[in-house]
Amino acid sequence: MSRPVAVAEIVRSGFVEGHHYGSVVALDATGAVDWSVGVVDRPMLPRSCNKPIQALAMVRAGLTLSPELLALACASHSGEELHVTGVRRILDSAGLDETDLQTPLDLPLADAVRDDVIRSGGGPSKILMNCSGKHAAMLATCVVNDWSTSDYLDPAHPLQVAITATFTELTGEPVADIAVDGCGAPLLPTSLVGLARAFRTLAVATDGPEHEIAQAIRLHPTHVSGTTRDEAALLTAIPGAIGKAGAESVYAVALADGRAFALKVDDGATRARPVVMAEALRRSGVLDLEGVDASAIRKTGMHVLYGAGRPVGEIRACY
Repeated sequence: MSRPVAVAEIVRSGFVEGHHYGSVVALDATGAVDWSVGVVDRPMLPRSCNKPIQALAMVRAGLTLSPELLALACASHSGEELHVTGVRRILDSAGLDETDLQTPLDLPLADAVRDDVIRSGGGPSKILMNCSGKHAAMLATCVVNDWSTSDYLDPAHPLQVAITATFTELTGEPVADIAVDGCGAPLLPTSLVGLARAFRTLAVATDGPEHEIAQAIRLHPTHVSGTTRDEAALLTAIPGAIGKAGAESVYAVALADGRAFALKVDDGATRARPVVMAEALRRSGVLDLEGVDASAIRKTGMHVLYGAGRPVGEIRACY
C-alpha cells in the first residue's frame, strides 16, 4: 500500500532537523493523473477546499450573488472589513442577520486582524468566524427555496442533500461517510484525485454555474482568502487559475488549461502547504507558462526559519 512520503524538510543552519510527510497529485490537461506521490486514491477530509463545490450546489439550487459575494461564499476569510461587510450583505439580501448564522464564535483567522479586534475591545463573534461567508450563502439558498433555516446544517436537510449530490458528481467518487467540519457544517470526504478532478471541472467550464464559481474566484481572490494571504498571491500570479486551501494543510489548485493539483500535509502544518504546492506547480512546468509570474509563485513557496531574529534556515520541498 502507498504511504505518505516526505514532501518537505526542515533545514536549520544546514541541518535537516525534520520532515513534513504528505501526498500530492497532479492531473494533466486531459484530466488524467500525470504524477503523484504518497496516498492520492483513498478518502481524506478536504476541509475548506470543499467550499467552491458547496457553493456550486447553492448556485445550482437558485442562489444568486454578485461575483465578489459568491467568492466570499467560497471563502475561509481573514475577517477583514471587506469580508465582514460582504457577509452582512449576503444576509441582508435574504432578510436575515448574523444571529441566524450557526458558525461558532471565533476571532478573525488572520493574526493582524485578530489583534486589531482585541485591541479595539472586540471579541469572538459568529460573523468573524472564517466560514461565515459560506454559512450566509447556505442560509440565503434556504430562503430562495423556502427551506427551513434553523436546521440548515443537518445532513438530511435539502440543502445538504443537494451539496452531497453535487460533490459526488464533481469528484466522481461516492460519499461513504459524513464528518463534521470545524464550522459545524457537514464535511464530505474524497481522495486527492477526486478533489483535483472537482477543481478541474470548475476551472475548464466556459458557461453555467461552474463557470460562475470559477470566475468569482478568479476575479476576487482576496475575498476567497484575504489581502495578505498566500492563496491570493498564488492565484494572482497564474492567469485563469482557481484554488482553495483548507485546514489540516489541504490545498487544491486548477488551471484553465485543465491541469489540476491537490495535496495534503499529514501533520496539518500550515507552513508546509504553500511550499509543497509551489513545488508541484514547478514540477509540472506551470512556472514556465506565458503570463505566469514565476517569481511570485516561488515567493509563496518560501518559508524562512529564524534564529535570534535573523534567517538561518527554511522549509523546502523534497519530493
